[in-house]
Amino acid sequence: MHIIVVGSLNMDLVVRMPNIPRPGETLLGGVFMTFPGGKGANQAVAAARLGGKVTMVGMVGADAFGAELKQILVREGIDATHTLVNPKEATGVALIEVDAQGNNSIAVASGANYALTILDVEQALNSIPEFDILVMPLETPIDVVTAAAKIARKRGARVILNPAPAQHLSTDLLENIDVIVPNEHETQSLTGIQLDNADDYQKAAADLMSKGIKNIILTLGKQGAYILENETLEGAYFLPAYSVKTMDTTAAGDCFIGALAVGLSEKMSIRQATSFASAAAAISVTRMGAQPSMPYRNEVDQFILERKK
Repeated sequence: MHIIVVGSLNMDLVVRMPNIPRPGETLLGGVFMTFPGGKGANQAVAAARLGGKVTMVGMVGADAFGAELKQILVREGIDATHTLVNPKEATGVALIEVDAQGNNSIAVASGANYALTILDVEQALNSIPEFDILVMPLETPIDVVTAAAKIARKRGARVILNPAPAQHLSTDLLENIDVIVPNEHETQSLTGIQLDNADDYQKAAADLMSKGIKNIILTLGKQGAYILENETLEGAYFLPAYSVKTMDTTAAGDCFIGALAVGLSEKMSIRQATSFASAAAAISVTRMGAQPSMPYRNEVDQFILERKK
């Protein structure tokens, strides 16, 4: 089963500190690290490490960061043929602050990610003979995301949308989405509903389904995930999160998306794939960095086995 990721590639510049500085405040004593990142690349690496056959469609600059990010994809076993190099734009960069509790604050300079065009994606997807799942976050132009979703739908592929960062989404895009996976902030942005309790989860998920999306998975951090699906008789249900000691939540959502794509590509039910994704994400938050935190399949299988004892 072939998973295509259309999305961003960034170099993450990370400072770990006891607290995240407030506006106008300077704090000393942080530890600086660099990690490969970008939501698209993170999701691709997560899927590849968990056993998926993955192709990355995106764009980097003709600079040292871009060359390194492409090399990393190849080392991870990801097809980087359609990860293009733009000589006029810099590779995307994310500035990330992480506090002692693992919470983070992220500022992104998109660079080459926003130079990706509809034509680039059309050429990439039309040159791939078969693919089963298309995964997309929103760190590339929204018209590119919409075009990719339409192509995938026509090709009979399942489309997973991670609506991050939060922004307005057209009906033209939403009606071509099979599974949407927003977090609490993104859900509120999409529906106007603040998620304070189970009734709010139900209302928000129903609102998203009314827009034409078949399946909704609301990721709620340490609480777990609320699922409303239209493909089986299971309907709406809640899956609690695994309890772990958190070090860094950066890219936990990306890990979840990549794992979900692998689960669905292996014909797991949405409930099974969500549980599998929750386990992978739980492991990721116990480690520093975005892509370095992504677990391998044997680690997730062992984690699930141990939690069942």
